[in-house]
Amino acid sequence: MKIQTKSKKVNKNWLNQHLNDPYVQAAQKDGYRARAAYKLKEIDETFKLLRPGQVVVDLGCAPGAWSQYVRRTMAPQGAAAGQLQGAIIGLDMLPMEPIEDVHFIQGDFREDEVLAQLQTVLAGRKVDVVVSDMAPNLSGHSSTDAARVAHLIELAVDFACQHLRPEGALVAKVFHGPGYDELVQLFRAHFQQVKPLKPRSSRDKSSETFLIGLHLKARP
Repeated sequence: MKIQTKSKKVNKNWLNQHLNDPYVQAAQKDGYRARAAYKLKEIDETFKLLRPGQVVVDLGCAPGAWSQYVRRTMAPQGAAAGQLQGAIIGLDMLPMEPIEDVHFIQGDFREDEVLAQLQTVLAGRKVDVVVSDMAPNLSGHSSTDAARVAHLIELAVDFACQHLRPEGALVAKVFHGPGYDELVQLFRAHFQQVKPLKPRSSRDKSSETFLIGLHLKARP
């Protein structure tokens, strides 16, 4: 019984913190599906990555807050619906409720069938920006979790190298801890500029940060 009481207390505390979180409140007010939208917003405002007319791919897009933000940056007057200048493609293994003008592909982008769907949508166009808020299910075992994070980042970097324009950008979520320096080096091996940023909307207790890779290096 003590365990259940403690668990209920922890859940209640988390719920209170969540509901009182200013970014949660802002997301509800602004119509975003998650507070994560403000992480991409700060990254974009810092590095001026997104603008109308671009082709943007959102890896691990569900529930859709990042795609929502991208959609607003590519529409006149930041509209959440209506006219869109550019193309947004979201991929995730999880389902996602539709977002107007966001072409959603459900599946694993490592699979040929999913990549074939992406190539059809791209219709020969190169991608201007790849954004990835992907994160693995963490086990609490540092070395295991570091390997899972590294694997996702390697996939995102490889995807970006295959699809980005030379002047394009990749935004990917990483975590401080074992393997972080190696991930920075991976970015530096493929991009001319690599910038880390921990947005103000990231929770204080979170070890997450974001790496921004700018301008692909020429392949040897």
